[in-house]
Amino acid sequence: MEFVNGSKLCESQWILAASNGDLDAFNFLVLSYQDLVYSQAFMLLGDRYSAEDATQESFIKTFQNIHGFHGGPFRAWLLKIVINTCYDEIRKSKRHPAIPLLPENEDEVECESPVWLADPNGSVQSIVEQKEFSQALTAMLAELPEIYRYPLTLVDCQEFDYSQAAAVLAIPVGTIKSRLSRARTQMKQKLQSQIDFSTRFGCPKGHEKPV
Repeated sequence: MEFVNGSKLCESQWILAASNGDLDAFNFLVLSYQDLVYSQAFMLLGDRYSAEDATQESFIKTFQNIHGFHGGPFRAWLLKIVINTCYDEIRKSKRHPAIPLLPENEDEVECESPVWLADPNGSVQSIVEQKEFSQALTAMLAELPEIYRYPLTLVDCQEFDYSQAAAVLAIPVGTIKSRLSRARTQMKQKLQSQIDFSTRFGCPKGHEKPV
């Protein structure tokens, strides 16, 4: 954190200063959140150049609308802008056809852990640090319809809880759980369907680790 006149500024003060047009304050917020914004955009779009453009566009929109931030988790408010920006990009590029919403009363049983991220080496962070696996995972994420990909990246990748993810996407918690369950199932199926997945990422073919 920076100091002004000997006082340590908290994030809320930087936000207030930025909302009053202070570019230095806004640049501080950009530096604080640029990695988060880019990683979320990349997971949604699956392309480095598109993610870079979406990151830049998201921060432009953030600066233009920061006066409308009225408290609560700034991270969640910012990621909502990122998601909307990526959604606009997907619609413009027509990368993915529209997918009809499934009934919300299906697959309501909560999945306790993201089995599609299961890995013998441990945490999600340790997985994504492996470049080849990260590239394969990103490609699989990009194949998911947006209604499943967005909850999955927020909950399993950004570690939002259900209520936070629901607030960002403006949908009920029950819908988050339903779509997340379907997303995890689809990701697990994609991983299992990869012919060379086991041999490339540590398990001999025919001896896959249980998930």
